Amino acid sequence: MSSDEFVPDRERAAASDANVPVIDIAPFSAGGSGKHRVVEAIARACEDVGFFGIVGHGVDDALIGGIYREGRAFFALPREEKMEVGRPAPGVSRGYNSLSDQSLGNTLASGVPPDLQESFAIGPLDPGNGPHWTAGYGPIHFHPNLWPRRPAVFRAAVTAYWQTMEALAGRLARTFALALELPEDFFADKIDRHVSTMRLNFYPAQRVAPLPGQIRAGAHSDYGGFTILRTEDAPGGLQVVRRGGSWVDVPNIPNGFVVNIGDMLMRWTNDRWVSTVHRVVNPPESVRADTTRMSVAFFQVPNYDVEVRCLESCTGPGNPPRYAPTTAGAHWRAKILAARGQRPAPATEPQAAAVA
Repeated sequence: MSSDEFVPDRERAAASDANVPVIDIAPFSAGGSGKHRVVEAIARACEDVGFFGIVGHGVDDALIGGIYREGRAFFALPREEKMEVGRPAPGVSRGYNSLSDQSLGNTLASGVPPDLQESFAIGPLDPGNGPHWTAGYGPIHFHPNLWPRRPAVFRAAVTAYWQTMEALAGRLARTFALALELPEDFFADKIDRHVSTMRLNFYPAQRVAPLPGQIRAGAHSDYGGFTILRTEDAPGGLQVVRRGGSWVDVPNIPNGFVVNIGDMLMRWTNDRWVSTVHRVVNPPESVRADTTRMSVAFFQVPNYDVEVRCLESCTGPGNPPRYAPTTAGAHWRAKILAARGQRPAPATEPQAAAVA
């Protein structure tokens, strides 16, 4: 089945016909009625489409410029040099992933061609030393980051961007809690040892015609709590699926980010919020041979041992829980291996898992 033929088998996986709204989140920090309006707007977006743009986030333009400059310089290196920091194992999201190394579409379907992208991933910068970090699944989720020899300031640029996204994710988690009519700090103890991943995605020019159904990133939903994505205005971009299976472009937001709900928030909310299926398409054939694109995604993933169970406020008579309880780590590991055509060994936290 090609990505163009993909139709979700669950209504929840499709966005409504609503457009992707852009929300100024600056008033949230000011409190008062402005804070309430931000929370209301986010609640509507999470229920209607599962995607929204944010401005008023306070992220410095120089920080964004730095990671794009250094990221493009890294991806321009010879493949052999990039492979010096190649992904160490299928279940470990660190380091460089070469072109066509994974198929995101295989997390929802089967037989989907590999994605026409390269990527570089990092995880938490300062893990601890206790059993949570070093035993059981800790070595997978807190695997040491891999850093290339060059560009010289690549590590500094990526580290600074991670730290800023980590802080922004913490602010967004507070808005999500209030949007669900929960205490503002509800998610605080669920993300205080988060196992988030940040990935630089590079979509090279396509000088060889793609295989049938092969695109830059196959149709998938994100695995974690939510994603903060920085895109650029270039052909061949992000699309979300609507009910019925049609696709709509997600516009690039100047000076902004795209935020989307992931599987774990969808499970917590019993489908009240939407983890919308999305993909990255190829550029038009007329510019395919000389068009590149880069994005940076911060995938907020809660603490790996946190139980993801339907919130009491999201179930009731006639609305039973739709998903069995799981842990954030178990769900993430299953998805990350599925993208590489593998299945995790049956296990529960905190047993050890095979890394290779």
